[in-house]
Amino acid sequence: MRTGAGAVVVLGLVAAAVGVGVTALTPHGQTDIIAPGPGTSAGPTTPGPAEIYVHVLGQVEAPGLYVLRAGDRAVDAVAAAGGFTADADPAGVNLARQISDGEQLVIPAVGEATAPSATTSDGRVNLNTADAAALETLPRIGPAMAQRILDWRERNGRFASVEDLLDVAGIGAATLDQLRDLVTV
Repeated sequence: MRTGAGAVVVLGLVAAAVGVGVTALTPHGQTDIIAPGPGTSAGPTTPGPAEIYVHVLGQVEAPGLYVLRAGDRAVDAVAAAGGFTADADPAGVNLARQISDGEQLVIPAVGEATAPSATTSDGRVNLNTADAAALETLPRIGPAMAQRILDWRERNGRFASVEDLLDVAGIGAATLDQLRDLVTV
């Protein structure tokens, strides 16, 4: 039974690595390195309107700041950074997730903690990293509203400001006023 489970894990890692390799070899448009890792050269420093900055680090071959296309996914950012290192844990990141401008994408090593903190040192809940349980600690946020916040984040990427909560169905000005000092982005 253990051998079978180990084989499934190994096959999953191999499949993820092949997926990243295929993505890296498939032309997706222009990807520029802005602040490259050691041994790579820098590209343009001003992104166009359909481009986003993404800081890729952790277990990738060439960590750095990259310019990608709006709508690209985490797998595209990993490919731009040269793919996974041998120590990377591809399952530690949702490779299908769309990335957003200004995002920092950290690829963990096998066995490394992957979840960013849902709260800041002053106790505020981070709208961009909180799970449903953390969101439900806020006043007027129950399971249904927490799910709507998570769904909005999945569809639209990171919250750029606390005021973006107004775009979540069911959150109005009164609720935002109660949450404003309890949340951050």
